[in-house]
Amino acid sequence: MNTNEFIKMTERFSRTDKMPILFVGHGSPMNAIEENDFVKGWREAGNSLPRPNAILCISAHWETRGTYVTAMEKPITIHDFGGFPRELYNVEYPAPGSPALAEETRAVVTKTDVELENKWGLDHGCWSVAKHMYPNAEIPIVQLSLDHYQAPQYHYELAKELAPLRKKGVLIMGSGNMVHNLGKVAWDKLSTPGYAYDWAQEASEKLKGYIKKGDHSPLINYKSLGTAVQLAVPTPEHYLPLLYALALKEENDKISFFNDAPVGGSLTMTCVKIEQDK
Repeated sequence: MNTNEFIKMTERFSRTDKMPILFVGHGSPMNAIEENDFVKGWREAGNSLPRPNAILCISAHWETRGTYVTAMEKPITIHDFGGFPRELYNVEYPAPGSPALAEETRAVVTKTDVELENKWGLDHGCWSVAKHMYPNAEIPIVQLSLDHYQAPQYHYELAKELAPLRKKGVLIMGSGNMVHNLGKVAWDKLSTPGYAYDWAQEASEKLKGYIKKGDHSPLINYKSLGTAVQLAVPTPEHYLPLLYALALKEENDKISFFNDAPVGGSLTMTCVKIEQDK
């Protein structure tokens, strides 16, 4: 890419008002093709947010050694799941990529070397939600990987370095689930609205309490928050995207929740929106 081409690409990311931040509970891949209250919540979020120049997504489903950012112009739709109806595997979400945003992301992060990745694409933690927020697949999307070998504090600090992107029209979106224990799902209760184990409800309320107070230290050190939270977060990959969103909250930002409901006893679909308080 020559200098003129790069300048033309980066014009998309000129200064804007500060964009909101999202953490989305993405849940089952089936949400990509179903019509339910969670899908409606994502759709409403997409309609209410300022139109982004691009999306930077941190998904639970892209764990790596080191940190990578997708840098291709046309990311593939990754069907990273098994045992679902053929209809789901036929879904394509042909959003463009953004080599320019990949370079911008690489430039603002100093905590580690961010490597450009040209093979990954968009996993279901990203496209199953974006499909409803932006059904025309016209917003460029880039994914940032989760370094599996780093502690929560590391991820929180790295996330803070992404702050300049908010003022370049980039919607930063973490995608996971605040409470996510697939090993304890009550499969016979999946169709029972609002069903949650006591520990899942306790963990959800405790985590949301700290989020509301803006007290991030306990959330970073979530393993010390007791048995309920340990059950809610048995592995970190679905929880860490929440820390990426929270790390970017500034003093004059407000927080709200949507899709705040449990599924199957041991999952919650809670989404967090962080936006400037006008």
